[in-house]
Amino acid sequence: MDKYTRFSPRASLALIGGWMQRMGIWDVVKQHVQIKQKEIKYTPWDKLLDALINILAGGHGLVEVNTRVRSDEMLQQAFGRDGCAEQSTVSDTLNVCTEENTHQMRQAVEEVFRRHSQAYRHDYKHCWQIVDVDMSGMPAGRKGEGVTKGYICGKKGQRGRQLGRVLATLHDEVVVDRLYSGKTQLERSLQELVTAAEEVLDLDFVRRPRTVVRVDGGGGRDADVNWLLERGYHILIRVKNWKRSLKLARSVTKWHLDPKMPGREVGWVEKPHTYVRPTRQLAIRKRKKDGSWHYRVLVFTLSDEMLFWLARQPVPQAPTAAQIPLAATYAYDLRGGGVETSIKSSKQGLGLTKRNKRRFAAQEMLVLLAQLAYNLVVWTRNELARQDSRLCQFGILRMVRDVFHIPGCFELDAQGYVVSITLNKAHPLAASFVQTWAAVVARDGPVLNLGQI
Repeated sequence: MDKYTRFSPRASLALIGGWMQRMGIWDVVKQHVQIKQKEIKYTPWDKLLDALINILAGGHGLVEVNTRVRSDEMLQQAFGRDGCAEQSTVSDTLNVCTEENTHQMRQAVEEVFRRHSQAYRHDYKHCWQIVDVDMSGMPAGRKGEGVTKGYICGKKGQRGRQLGRVLATLHDEVVVDRLYSGKTQLERSLQELVTAAEEVLDLDFVRRPRTVVRVDGGGGRDADVNWLLERGYHILIRVKNWKRSLKLARSVTKWHLDPKMPGREVGWVEKPHTYVRPTRQLAIRKRKKDGSWHYRVLVFTLSDEMLFWLARQPVPQAPTAAQIPLAATYAYDLRGGGVETSIKSSKQGLGLTKRNKRRFAAQEMLVLLAQLAYNLVVWTRNELARQDSRLCQFGILRMVRDVFHIPGCFELDAQGYVVSITLNKAHPLAASFVQTWAAVVARDGPVLNLGQI
């Protein structure tokens, strides 16, 4: 038999696996991570790669390695695997990971980020870098290391751990992911997260003044605000202390209605709190159901031009008294579409909270694999969007569920080398995939085309 054909329900993801091999992304992991585990059939690197493929294939539990990866021969081959470990052995590899291994994996993920991310190559001279920082709860069983009762949104008394994330918002790339115990909140981790982001992005004394750090009230302590100001960052932060917010709001002499949100008003604080650098402070109040007001205060160092840019609004030639404070409010509101959306995307699209391990190091290794997966999805979306602008709006869930699940057939020669790849032309995104990856795939010999499957 000269040629034979193999089918894959995730042929498009297999193309991404080939791209990963050409870019040497997993080779970086092999260079850094050294897990001490007896090798029988597959190396620890192989089993970590199987876990990563499972995440990209939409598997929310490690048990799905058997059905999504192990059963798909062409998907394995595309990622450089000649087989797939059984899900229990993948789980065993994660269980033997140590704190040193997670440190090694973190270094590998950071190196991959520097090589391939847009955020690392950001043009600071012509555009400010936006860095969003946030924490989110990760529910887990009570017997896990670092699992305690803590703040888990919408789940009173829930036990779990906390995820700290730094997002390069303009590029939708995860710069830093850190796992913490359930009681840890942003006020105890903000400086560590920002310091880690500085190392990844090389934020020196020249780049920090061109970087905007946007944080919610969890990072609004005086100590954290002053620390960021001393390091030269521009900030947009909500004050944490509600009593301070109430006191500052009392100095507002004129309130402006927010036309986008009924019941919300904004006004400049006339007697601002003193920080180590000059700031502007804006009070926001919103009517509660009982008729009373709920007050918040934003602290920022941004100019009017920066506020309108951050709020994604054109700069008026002669802004009114209400337009500037409203621009500051909208600029802060957009963090909901930045880091909060990215965390939600990781949970829904990559199953971040569905894979729970008892050992803390094992869970952190899964977090780092999900961080790498998130950025791989974003970089893939960027490539595809050059051919099909519709994909700019695709989130992580749609990318994994729709874009990575285009079925296709692989034609192989007698030696097992891929000769041609045919994607199902009936899939609405198949044509975009072929236009984007045909030239890349052709460098290795195979022909990528559309056909009836």
